[in-house]
Amino acid sequence: MRTLLITGPGGSGRTTVAAATARAAAREGIRTLVLGADRGDTLGAALGVPTGPVPVTAGPGITAWRPDPAAAFRADLTAFQERATTVLDLLGAQRLDPEEVTPLPGAEELSLLRALRDAALAERHDLLVVDLPPTHQALALLALPEELRRYLRRLLPPERQAARALRPVLGRLAGVPMPAEWLYDTAARWDLELAAVEAVVNDPGTVVRLVAEPGPAGADAVREAGLGLALRGLRTESLVANRVLPEDGASGPFAELAAQQRKTLAEWQAAGTAVHTVAHLGRDPRGPDDLAALAAPAVNPGRHPVEWPVHDRLADDGVLVWDIPLPGAIRDALDLVRRGDELLVTAGPFRRIVPLPSALRRCTVAGAALREGVLRIRFAPDPALWPRTP
Repeated sequence: MRTLLITGPGGSGRTTVAAATARAAAREGIRTLVLGADRGDTLGAALGVPTGPVPVTAGPGITAWRPDPAAAFRADLTAFQERATTVLDLLGAQRLDPEEVTPLPGAEELSLLRALRDAALAERHDLLVVDLPPTHQALALLALPEELRRYLRRLLPPERQAARALRPVLGRLAGVPMPAEWLYDTAARWDLELAAVEAVVNDPGTVVRLVAEPGPAGADAVREAGLGLALRGLRTESLVANRVLPEDGASGPFAELAAQQRKTLAEWQAAGTAVHTVAHLGRDPRGPDDLAALAAPAVNPGRHPVEWPVHDRLADDGVLVWDIPLPGAIRDALDLVRRGDELLVTAGPFRRIVPLPSALRRCTVAGAALREGVLRIRFAPDPALWPRTP
């Protein structure tokens, strides 16, 4: 199954484009599931069919689903309390009833990630279209599985050495036996669920479609979004320029706006971006006819994974070079920190901690340069760790 993630700046028309994309794919005979996350049923308003926690048929070949984060959070908390019965009893804690539980911040994001995982594992559809939140929230959401798994590995290492050493001390301090095995079992279960979501996000068949209105603000948003997506290793499949005014017929202030849009469109196309324009209908699109009029682009069937290759320049320059594509990055807004077997990369407002490829773990950082949108990091072999040649 292919996955198409749709995001863009707030108010750019992401949900409408997601609905139109799903409709277009279904018309081509592609079994499509469109997944929404808004509390309000904006997806249903665009499709012309109410959506909710139970998947519904929104037309021939198209299913729509909007998970309920409150219900998912209540179910998770109830299950957590059942697994922690012994500890709660020892502490004299009073359990929460499902009816009194309201979702905490982050519950919506976790609910959407779980739905993304479930839809991919079910394999009932050929295409999954995901209506993501605005760009910055979407990037934080997509980073969540990787970051949470890293936290789990650091706080509860699989080898359990830290827990074994601290368990007697913590038990004496708390006055109760510490549930190390239960804690690790829970962490293992979470890690498995997060790994499944991470696999969907990192799959070569998962791509991103950006939505933005052409103009100065849209250009800035697209540039920043492209950088954030590149840092996460996600490929931008296309850019939908939404609400484009006609070249002819615009007068008064609309003529100036149309000229501004054409200028931005020309810049995007000159940069080699795959741009698809969607006309302004003069109204909020609602229902199948309006979605068809938008003429959303077909989904590119290709699988082109983003690669961060390591080049062997040992014979010529005595270094290994790691290429990280970061289109739109600015040299002064870049920062690199090596810590153990990880590299902390900061690019503008975005940050990611990535594990080093195995060969680079035996090297020291010898320098870095940003050239033509690619960050090239040079690594020199550490004589104490690198195998000696006879």
